Amino acid sequence: MNKWIKFSLPFVVLVISLQAMAQEKGVTKPQTVLSEIVQGMPKSEKQEVRVLTASFKPGNKTVFHTHRFPVTVYILEGAFTLELEGRKPITIKAGEAFVEPPGVKMTGYNRSKTETLRLVIFYARDPDTPFLDLIH
Repeated sequence: MNKWIKFSLPFVVLVISLQAMAQEKGVTKPQTVLSEIVQGMPKSEKQEVRVLTASFKPGNKTVFHTHRFPVTVYILEGAFTLELEGRKPITIKAGEAFVEPPGVKMTGYNRSKTETLRLVIFYARDPDTPFLDLIH
């Protein structure tokens, strides 16, 4: 028991110190926007991580498509209406994020008649894999 106390005491002190440092004035702590367990991630030895931005004018939409791997969208401004096959349409607003699942037919819209939609897209893929596959 004595060895356990000798081991755990420094660990407890470290944790308390880290918490105190994180609460110091001027120290930024990241806030979780989205946390989700996903399936269908790339499995090759190396993956490419891509971060893209897109701007949709009022009324603009995406092509009808699928993705081979999960794609996360984060809305910077405006609202993004996403229609996924077999599901009710959802609207993701500024400050929110959503994971688009792989293999699901979808399209997305800026339904606003006046506001621009700006979003960030990020995903991991096997190198040389297309971002999306068009559905005809």
